Amino acid sequence: MKFNTKTIHGGQKHDAAYGAVMPPIYQTSTYAQTTPGGHKGYEYSRTHNPTRDALEKSFASIENGAFGLAFGSGLAAIDAVIKLLKPGDEVISTNDLYGGTYRLFTKIFEDFGIKFHFIGMQNASNVAHFINEKTKLIWVETPTNPMMNIIDIKQIATVAKKHAVLLAVDNTFATPYLQRPLDLGADIVMHSATKYMGGHSDVVMGALIVKDQELANRLYFIQNASGAICGPQDSFLVLRGIKTLHVRMQRHCENGRIIAMYLKEHKKVDNVYWPGFEDHPNHEIAKQQMDDFGGMISFTTKDDSLQGAMSFVEKLKIFTLAESLGGVESLAGHPASMTHASIPKKEREKIGVKDSLIRLSVGIEDVNDLIADIEQALT
Repeated sequence: MKFNTKTIHGGQKHDAAYGAVMPPIYQTSTYAQTTPGGHKGYEYSRTHNPTRDALEKSFASIENGAFGLAFGSGLAAIDAVIKLLKPGDEVISTNDLYGGTYRLFTKIFEDFGIKFHFIGMQNASNVAHFINEKTKLIWVETPTNPMMNIIDIKQIATVAKKHAVLLAVDNTFATPYLQRPLDLGADIVMHSATKYMGGHSDVVMGALIVKDQELANRLYFIQNASGAICGPQDSFLVLRGIKTLHVRMQRHCENGRIIAMYLKEHKKVDNVYWPGFEDHPNHEIAKQQMDDFGGMISFTTKDDSLQGAMSFVEKLKIFTLAESLGGVESLAGHPASMTHASIPKKEREKIGVKDSLIRLSVGIEDVNDLIADIEQALT
């Protein structure tokens, strides 16, 4: 089954009771039993829910995995991965990553005795220098948030397997439409399904996908024991979103390409970060592991000031100044004061997240309207 078909049919079956094409919303917390322990596969909705099960099967299908897990948020999904570890373990993480992930690692799990190394991974060989007998996990974002750096998943996976270390990849920016980390050797794929998977800015959710049965069992246990699951209504919404993922992503990519090229040529724009440029670092790796380059773009203006960035995002009319990304509508953000504010300024600036950086999530509107909006805000 090809990807475009998987988004609609992958892992799905018609409702057994009445033949409903879309899985019903099973808005129930518990299920009738004929005898103690005798039930039809469902006993309590924290553990299993038919609507959530349908979504988790869809997650697994489109990522070419065997097992999917749906969580109450992307951070809840990351939390479950780190709970695979124990005090004294070490994690090697991308240094350019979502601020919420950095906050979870440093403000929560460091207090439980887990050590994190934040390093640049654009040169994948750097990772091996930080591996020791305590290293249990490598955490990768690619493309990274917000600098759009590209990391060679296959090469990192080779290093991870050599040292028997788990590799987890945050695939939120690319989605499985563009990139499938499990096929490249990753052990765990994570998504903030709030973003492109849901696609309509109306739900908060996280996802994990794996191939290995034992690893899946450990994560299912953590999910059930910790309770950070999503509800059936949210499951229904994201499952509905996935059914149009392929057509939405095609337009996100088309619009993203046009806007990236427009910004690169604009006299008031300085640096543009988008992996589709031939002069983008690791562009060749992006070409190998991605099917296109997505709709996420970061840039700075020639003004290169906090005031200039603030002025730009405040003047936009079609782009909405808001947190998040990946919805059908175009969004603009200021990472230093919004998505990455939890990272200390000194650490942010080391990786290029200056106060003047602007991040765009290019939606699926008419691209000429989007360009006109950027133009009026710049001028």
